[in-house]
Amino acid sequence: MGNGALAHPGSHEREPAGRDLRRLAFCILFGDGGGRAEEAFHRAMLGLIGLNILAVILETEPTLHLRYGAQFAALEIFSVAVFSLEYLARLWACTCGSRYAGPIAGRIRYVLTPMALVDLAAVLPFYLPLIGCDLRFLHAARLFRILKMGRYSDSARTLGRVLHAKRAELGSMLFAMCVVLILASGLMYVVEHAAQPEAFASIVDAMWWGVATLTTVGYGDIYPLTAAGKVLGGAISVLGIGMFALPAGVIAWGFAEEVQRRQMERKVWPHCGAEIEVG
Repeated sequence: MGNGALAHPGSHEREPAGRDLRRLAFCILFGDGGGRAEEAFHRAMLGLIGLNILAVILETEPTLHLRYGAQFAALEIFSVAVFSLEYLARLWACTCGSRYAGPIAGRIRYVLTPMALVDLAAVLPFYLPLIGCDLRFLHAARLFRILKMGRYSDSARTLGRVLHAKRAELGSMLFAMCVVLILASGLMYVVEHAAQPEAFASIVDAMWWGVATLTTVGYGDIYPLTAAGKVLGGAISVLGIGMFALPAGVIAWGFAEEVQRRQMERKVWPHCGAEIEVG
């Protein structure tokens, strides 16, 4: 009886401490009111991610690789250790969120989220050579770590919200671009095939010209020779300028709406919702 009484309080002391630690980790890792610790962690991770991307780029320079190969390798090992611990910590703490409630089902839902997949992709290039994967591909795959900035950069999150809010408009414009590309390539194939059977051998080949023209890049390796082809090419070039100006305008308007929304949010207290009186 006495032993049970002694053991019972101890178990109650340990469990809340574990839950508090998990809740603190959740607040810091998932941006749920972690305060200064959350801000410091996010800045440190942004710095490490930026340093990784810079290292991956510089490492491809032969002279730098020969001179600082050991330093690059040490940074890679340190970064993978940090990213791996971060991934495991998120997997451990995610159940504190209502969306991922449940020790097994909740963690499975979290693992399948886009950002969790990005976190996994950030460390896989280090571990996959152990099963014989192509090292050249894995070196380039390390560049995908830049996607982790979406977690810690307010600018990246703002861009994500704008693209999500304007996804319907951008999707409609993408569909319109595909339609214009197909029609332009088909018409140019009909007009130019007889004069240039090799350059415009098929509509598929003409699509290379269509992409280069609509994007106003104009590589110059394929261009119309006939008078009808030149007139059609000029019209499609002008149309391409307008087609790519539209998405830029939609995204700019989305940013303006996001800034306006933030300004409106600053006019109320975050906890009680009472209006802030200015001057």
